[in-house]
Amino acid sequence: MKILRFTVFCFFFVRISSSVTFAQENLQNANKKLESDTIPVNVLQEVIVNTTLRDSIQYLPEVKGVYVFAGKKTNIVIPNSAQANLAQNNVRQIFAKVPGVTTWDMDGAGTQLNIGSRAVDSHRSIEMNMRQNGYVTNSDIFGYPENHYTLPLEAVQEIQYVRGSAALQYGSQYGGMMNFIIKQGDSTKPIAVESNQTAGSNGFFNSYNAVGGTVGKINYYAYYDNRHGNGWRPSQAFDYQAYYANIEYRFNNNGSIALQFSRMNYVQQIAGGLTDAQFDQNPRQSLRNRNFFNPEINIPALIFKYAFSPNTKLQVTTNALFGQRNSVQYINTPNIPDTVNLQLGTYNPRQVDRDYYSSFNTEARLLHTYKIGKTTNSLAAGFRLSSEVTRRDQLGVGTTGSNFDLSLVAPYGTVLRFHTNNAAVFAENVFQITPKFSITPGFRYELIQSDYTGLISHATVPVAYNGNRSFPLFGTGLQYQLTKSTQLYGNISQEYRPYLYSQITPADRVDIIDPNLKDSKGYDISVGYRGNIKNILQFDVDVFRVFFGNRVGLITQKDANNNPYLFTTNIGNAVAKGVEAYGEVSLVALFNGNNKLKDVRLFNSLAYTHAQYTSGELNANGNNINLIGNYVEHVPQWVDRAGLTLLFRQFTTTLQFSYTDKSYNDALNTITSANGVTGVIPSYALWDWSMGYAFSKKYRITGGINNLMNLNYFSQRITFYPGPGILPADGRTFYVTFSIKM
Repeated sequence: MKILRFTVFCFFFVRISSSVTFAQENLQNANKKLESDTIPVNVLQEVIVNTTLRDSIQYLPEVKGVYVFAGKKTNIVIPNSAQANLAQNNVRQIFAKVPGVTTWDMDGAGTQLNIGSRAVDSHRSIEMNMRQNGYVTNSDIFGYPENHYTLPLEAVQEIQYVRGSAALQYGSQYGGMMNFIIKQGDSTKPIAVESNQTAGSNGFFNSYNAVGGTVGKINYYAYYDNRHGNGWRPSQAFDYQAYYANIEYRFNNNGSIALQFSRMNYVQQIAGGLTDAQFDQNPRQSLRNRNFFNPEINIPALIFKYAFSPNTKLQVTTNALFGQRNSVQYINTPNIPDTVNLQLGTYNPRQVDRDYYSSFNTEARLLHTYKIGKTTNSLAAGFRLSSEVTRRDQLGVGTTGSNFDLSLVAPYGTVLRFHTNNAAVFAENVFQITPKFSITPGFRYELIQSDYTGLISHATVPVAYNGNRSFPLFGTGLQYQLTKSTQLYGNISQEYRPYLYSQITPADRVDIIDPNLKDSKGYDISVGYRGNIKNILQFDVDVFRVFFGNRVGLITQKDANNNPYLFTTNIGNAVAKGVEAYGEVSLVALFNGNNKLKDVRLFNSLAYTHAQYTSGELNANGNNINLIGNYVEHVPQWVDRAGLTLLFRQFTTTLQFSYTDKSYNDALNTITSANGVTGVIPSYALWDWSMGYAFSKKYRITGGINNLMNLNYFSQRITFYPGPGILPADGRTFYVTFSIKM
């Protein structure tokens, strides 16, 4: 009933907002002379112009579409195949100019985008609000927010990244909101074709093919991508496929409706983790050849846009996510070999785990611009309604075979059904105090209902949970246009992350979940200065502080009979603070003025993040260890990426340097372990080289070498999938792409 009442409130909230905006417009129009009977409105397709180098990194304007970005730390990334390995989704190259982005260099398959920022874990972008064309793609944003959906970045027109205050407009996150905008069909011709064929090391081949165009009032775009290879390590083969289709009907000059469908699936062999000794001996070895991972994600979406007037725009997005995540593995630590069991005469049975996801989401957003005196102000308001169900079947006894086989020989040991309803209402208003200075206050009110039922402990112990929470979030942004091309910005915003399904599910019959468990709530503060100087220098420098409150973990407690048990509760708080700095200079423009055909550009993207626990304790082998002063896990203090780009007519080449400082993979800051599961992740420095040459407007060849110096390194230790243990990153690899556009 509470969700129903909130739904009705959301409807009337947007309805009243729209009524107020129309009333304001009528008052404004009544004070004007009747120059014409109507005001023509023409909603044109957005066109993004990319001048190869100058626009490879930007920041979002104060208002775009139905969104408000004033006073926020934002970036627009324009993927450029001449500077990044798009065929393999190489994150460290694509986000090279966005300071502070941390990555997990898992392998060269590009089947996962592992992205983090400001002291959050990059594993499957679990702390990010990941979106495509505005709608969420996380598998279950409130209970299991790992992003199993990975689109080919060759299909992306631009990437929008909002850090800090993204919780107000988008919801759950600490790392920020990242929105991948897919290309649209050519607006000037009925059919246009794009084809990129990439070959590389270790049997890698990627075929990306797209078609799009405009016929009358219909714009369409579709792609198919297939990627396969053997992997840098043995037993690391993969086969990836992705589909997408978008048909947009512009029924008049004011509005449009678009139907979209996305699908991604792959089967990947998992080479498994290594101990420190095994990594030092040979990082390329694999001790597992019977482990496989298989996600399948389908996302249908409907997007309605309508401009009631030049000042008022409405966008309603409805989407669903249906999919599954499957794995079959011999999951023991790497110091336990996967060999034939002499008693059985076969290999040991593998473990089968399967998740099934289904979610339905609707977001309505209204943007209204209005005047107070001589200044133009903007109000963005809306609501979100969602319902998500995850079915989890785990600890099944699989076959003793070596192929990808999800069949069982004994039933699942854990069978659970999770369900979450969410409703939220939000608003932000850009008050333009002067032509140069604006204040943007905002709020969001969240209502979350979570419950689950099922069986654990060999499917013999019933468990259940029900939790209802509601809370407001507030924030304010400031922006001052210091010069025509530079601005100061600042923002403070409350943030949150709901506790996960895994954190409210007991692992054993004696485990207890705190009935008063709270979501992690905190805040983000950032202040910065950004802009450009005469097309010679681009820069963006900010300082930030993030407070993570009520982090969830396990501690040891004792019952009335003095028997110990594990207790899941809020274990403590952490703080991250630091600096993010980006600068890029055109050496040709500095000395000889602008030259569109020739340029030499030097960039540096540097981030310093100091993240430590300020309170709390955590269980370790039955004892509670104080965490105060420990570094937050998965957070390198220094991340630096620098590069030199040369442009000469149709030829472009970039040499990039990437440095990532050491970090720990657990809150206890373990230095080393015999099985490789916990310990230090050493610092590492990499070189990547890329080039591109355009034969004409239709034909282009690009290529490059990743990890040019063939460094042996790893960026993740893992306690679960796809390890456990050290997961080595790829050594030196190359790729070559031939592209056709016609």
